[in-house]
Amino acid sequence: MKNLRFYSLRRIYSVFIFLVTVYLVIKKKESFLGFKPLSPKKLKNTIIALGASFIKLAQVLATRADFFTQEYIDELKELHDTLPAMAQDEFEIVFSRAFSINEFKSFDKTPIASASIGQVHVAYTKDNEKVAVKLRRLIIKRQVVADIKIINFFNKLFRPLFSYYTKNSIESVISEFSKMIMQEVSLTHELNNLLKFSSVYKNSGIKFPIPYIKMCSDDAIVMSFEEGYRFDDKQNILKQNINFRDIITKLVDFYTQQMLINGYFHADPHPGNLLVNTQGELILLDFGMVKSIPNSSRIAMIELIKAAHEQDYERYIYASKKLGTIAYEAPTAELAEFVERMFEIFSNDNLSSENMQDLVRGVLESTRDLPFKLPSEIVYVMRVSAIIEGLGTTYINNFNGVKDILPTLQKNIPKALGAKDGIAQALIDEIKDIPTAIKEFKTSIKKISADELKVEILQDQVEWIKKDLKKEVKSYAVSFLFVAGGIFLLLYDKNFKNEALALFIFGIARVFYK
Repeated sequence: MKNLRFYSLRRIYSVFIFLVTVYLVIKKKESFLGFKPLSPKKLKNTIIALGASFIKLAQVLATRADFFTQEYIDELKELHDTLPAMAQDEFEIVFSRAFSINEFKSFDKTPIASASIGQVHVAYTKDNEKVAVKLRRLIIKRQVVADIKIINFFNKLFRPLFSYYTKNSIESVISEFSKMIMQEVSLTHELNNLLKFSSVYKNSGIKFPIPYIKMCSDDAIVMSFEEGYRFDDKQNILKQNINFRDIITKLVDFYTQQMLINGYFHADPHPGNLLVNTQGELILLDFGMVKSIPNSSRIAMIELIKAAHEQDYERYIYASKKLGTIAYEAPTAELAEFVERMFEIFSNDNLSSENMQDLVRGVLESTRDLPFKLPSEIVYVMRVSAIIEGLGTTYINNFNGVKDILPTLQKNIPKALGAKDGIAQALIDEIKDIPTAIKEFKTSIKKISADELKVEILQDQVEWIKKDLKKEVKSYAVSFLFVAGGIFLLLYDKNFKNEALALFIFGIARVFYK
């Protein structure tokens, strides 16, 4: 019976009106079946009332400036993953399930942070070590499963209303979000992420909590308590005489290493998960959302950054197509002009942030009908990029990806491509590769001679061919139905020969005059 409240009519209606608003805003329509979109503030309040899943889904949607107007994006960006603490009786159930024997010298039952998946408490072990204890909410997994079912039901209902690429982008967001949140409700999964992440980036200069593995379970993670100020606590950080430009540079450098070099990144670096201690060190918390980037996407991102740095806008579009964020058949020249205009705006130091936003909004408005896409593996890359850019604006006026982040990314491209630090080592590696290169060249020549050379096409090209083929087949199928209908009508009753002839001619005409 407890599960039924997740499917109450009131809750389903709230989900419906949330999705109707998303649909109307994306399609720029005023109403749908008499329903009007919620205002930006009401949309935000509805999302907060719906809780965990919808807060996280909206945080992903907030990265899509091509979907939403600035008013909606501003409200969605204010969504913080904060909720009231668990009721005392629910807390007692979770605590006793996680710790059958009380292993703490003291445990503060009032949480210092309460989010959608769990809440964090301060405690001391019997060895008097200060620890942070994250407890999972009592029935969060059941709620998330119910939310995913409701979202998928309405997505199938709304699917025919969207264009091909918008439809695919929305499905990518929902698919990636569903996978991620189902992993996030398992604290064992988060513990494994923390252990792996700490190992991969042990020499990064970034601090991570140290878990007390024997005390952890699917309901709880016990880890060292890390002292520091939230990343957006500008007042206290500046009081410590910490150079904020150094902090931003360190953060961008670290994410460049994660995304471009290792292809393994922390996907939720919001201000509450990033601390700065009094020594100016960065501390990263909460490892429920950790993602891997496929090698093909990582290489495409590197090509895109290189093209952006060299202001080669056509190559930038080709790299975007390879990444899958722009459809294969999209007009390269038109999009290159759009990218050039965006770069000119973001590179202009004389523009105020308000003027910059107005100009960007105007440029984005002119590209709404172009076939932009959002592959599932890029959903959280875009989210992280938007969050980091937002964190930068906390300290640096007019901070943006073009003038402030791009130079750092470009600097790291040689490392991302596997280049060595020393010239001598790089030359040795190149010499070592010569026999392999000659062998591969000879193999290619043999394959060409034997007519066995295979050409590999991009997944995006396959998708475009399938889409085009489907469109053609559908058109011919409809024409065939008209022709068949005419023949059937004539066979059924010859008195309908004029109507049958009209159907036949119309069907044939559709084939030749599509």
